[in-house]
Amino acid sequence: MRYSLTFLIALLLIFFSSCRKDFSAQLSTGDLSFSKDTVYLDTVFTNIGSSTYNLKVYNKSNNAISIPSIQLEKGENSFYRLNVDGIPGKTFENVEILAKDSLYIFIETTIDYSQVSNPIYTDAIIFDTGENKQDVKLITLVKDAHFLFPSKDVTGLIETINIGINAEGEETNVNGFYLNENTTFTNEKPYVIYGYCAVPENKTLTIEAGANIHFHANSGLIIKKNATLTIEGELNNEVLIEGDRLESSFSEIPGQWGTIWLRAGSKNHSINYAIIKNASAGIIVDSIGSNSSPTLTIKNTQIYNSSNFGILGRETNIKGENLVINNSGQASLACIIGGTYNFTHSTFANFWNTSLRQYPSVLINNFFTYSENNTQIIETRDLLEANFTNCIIDGNNNLELTIDKVEGSQFNYMFKNNLIKFNDVSNSYIDIPEYNFEDESYYFENILNGKTDFKNTSTNQLIIGQNSDAVENAAISGTLLIPNDILGIFRSSPADIGAYQHILFDN
Repeated sequence: MRYSLTFLIALLLIFFSSCRKDFSAQLSTGDLSFSKDTVYLDTVFTNIGSSTYNLKVYNKSNNAISIPSIQLEKGENSFYRLNVDGIPGKTFENVEILAKDSLYIFIETTIDYSQVSNPIYTDAIIFDTGENKQDVKLITLVKDAHFLFPSKDVTGLIETINIGINAEGEETNVNGFYLNENTTFTNEKPYVIYGYCAVPENKTLTIEAGANIHFHANSGLIIKKNATLTIEGELNNEVLIEGDRLESSFSEIPGQWGTIWLRAGSKNHSINYAIIKNASAGIIVDSIGSNSSPTLTIKNTQIYNSSNFGILGRETNIKGENLVINNSGQASLACIIGGTYNFTHSTFANFWNTSLRQYPSVLINNFFTYSENNTQIIETRDLLEANFTNCIIDGNNNLELTIDKVEGSQFNYMFKNNLIKFNDVSNSYIDIPEYNFEDESYYFENILNGKTDFKNTSTNQLIIGQNSDAVENAAISGTLLIPNDILGIFRSSPADIGAYQHILFDN
């Protein structure tokens, strides 16, 4: 019995001496450390929830601690929301952290612009009180905006617009709404659009210089038959069109919204000094409104990060000057099913690296295909013009130009004084007439596989440097027609190929 008691006492001594101090929590003494002293939540629109941000709180001491309170300084009236160790709220008590351990605090916000006196909304997370008090500041910029969205009927059914008949002969509708009158989007405050905003027949949508248009997912513009889109941007006061997520992590993500769709029969569209980014397709243009005048005239415009096409023209008439397109999941410019296309001093690049892409930077053809009774039918349309003058066609593939001709209709094209990447390493195209770059009926004074010397393709900086083969190799006739580059710089004579005059890069 004596030996058993001695053994039990020894076991108890060993047990208590080996217990970790972590489980005996001491009150915090104000020595917490934080992953950041200020949490900047990116800009949000009024009443639209932010992304979730995190703050890490460290206990670097050798003892477990208990924080008597963690709370938002503005308490229950704060527009911020917290989640501490999986528990949501705005006030927390007796929060423990083990020795040499940490905890995460997750932070979100939804702010009503009309309820704040300053668009820079601030608060703080307060840890403990009195002499042990510590804090981490919270800062968010909130923007007011015009919100446009489809209506709902009494049953909750969302308003839709018809976009045509599908392959099965059924009507296709998308969530959207009509403007119903001539409308101007001003630069007074941003526009946030849910669903497709449609301009009906015989109406015009005008977008003023400096306006910001933000589309939610699966949203965009549709311009119907006989309707018109006019974008009136100016040098250094461009119209910005992008998604509605304002966080910096979303600034270059493709495919955040749908497209600007200029439907068959729409007419007289003009776009000047616009930046269009992060769409599924930047612009889709359908059907020739007139062979004598462009359906779309687009100048001094940049289109980036389209998950499919930068511009998709289908049997239409497009005139482009000082146009820059880069980073497209398929083609940056697709001129298909015939039509009329004239581009001068433009830069068509494609340095897409998110996935493999099937198409080149520039695609031209004169046909479309469809199935009928399990048979593939090919129909051709006249390619009346496809003229490229003083343009750069480049990208991260070997072949960045495809000319796909099917006999049966007109096929007219001309490339003059362009810098073209077409590196046919396997000589697969050597016997195809459309790629005979020595035939001056179709190609004149072009530079094949020259050095573009772009500043930074990964950040869509496609201005060229002094080492570019585009420098002073433009055709003079095109220069005289477009005397200034996209930045308003006067073009010398001879000018540089592409949308930009070259600059000297910093080392």
